[in-house]
Amino acid sequence: MTGFAVEPMELRSVAAIPDGPQWLYEPKWDGFRCIAHRDGETVELVSKNGQPLARYFPEIVAALQRLEADGFSLDGELVVPVAGALSFDALQQRIHPAASRVAMLARTTPARFAVFDLLRCDGSLEVGSPLRERRAHLERFARAFAGIAELRLSPAAVERRVVDNWFARVGGALDGVVAKNLDLAYAGGRRDGGVKIKRQRTADCVIGGFRLAAGEQDRVGSLLLGLYDGRGLLDYIGFCSAFPTAERRALLERLEPLRDASAGFTGGAPGDAPSRWSRDPERDRSYVALRPELVLEVGFDQVTSGRIRHGTRPLRWRTDKAPRSCTADQLKIAGTALDLLDL
Repeated sequence: MTGFAVEPMELRSVAAIPDGPQWLYEPKWDGFRCIAHRDGETVELVSKNGQPLARYFPEIVAALQRLEADGFSLDGELVVPVAGALSFDALQQRIHPAASRVAMLARTTPARFAVFDLLRCDGSLEVGSPLRERRAHLERFARAFAGIAELRLSPAAVERRVVDNWFARVGGALDGVVAKNLDLAYAGGRRDGGVKIKRQRTADCVIGGFRLAAGEQDRVGSLLLGLYDGRGLLDYIGFCSAFPTAERRALLERLEPLRDASAGFTGGAPGDAPSRWSRDPERDRSYVALRPELVLEVGFDQVTSGRIRHGTRPLRWRTDKAPRSCTADQLKIAGTALDLLDL
């Protein structure tokens, strides 16, 4: 273990990008938050929740060992570029118990470490310095990244027009944008140093089924969402469960007339691709199939392998929308923003 430890600085979520000379803007990458420590030849990679990551990303460890400075701590994001885009699915696959598979994936889907803060360098603590000083020191430190494919300096800007351009590209490699106060020290473990802004994406989805609330038979737990693919098959793409308790009984009454065991999802179905983080083999993944007649517009953030990664937010029922017009191209993103990392 290294002798220096710090909790990652958190960010508050806000609806709009703040404006003013005190803000430094950064892209928010779609990856794993990571703080990297090196002392001598010892390198640690620590996740946002304090879990060790070094064994899963040996190529990043080796890259950090190539730097001349032998005592430093960097804050950044682990990402995996695949076929001209960042692949969160490929990134998740790197968390594997078998060393042989980790080694194989490090060769076939190597990660990159996008660095956006310098917390310690050669015995000097940077966390107490304002961001404007830390960023200047980081940019000098990052000159050593030249020629090391696995290490990248994440861009930053003070011009509002630049961050507006980044925000227009949110949805693929970018998870959003960040604004940090240039005058503040590193607020480890707190949400004092800056804000994050995500663009709300929306999609009109067909309700292909539902699940009951856990331990309840008289209320809906979640709606299962579908979109039609190019073959006309209804693929499961995510769920929506953000309904007030008072609405869940009424929602069940609305769905009951549409029960049809022969209907539901005709393409990819719920449970076909269980989450890598949910490994309970006893978990009940069954659902109540419905005739595909209801359309709900939902808000969401990121998509992984054709499915919405997190739960969605219900926006409005689309009684004016034909279910068959709800197609998977709503999830597509124009552009990747990988040029910002020179990938």
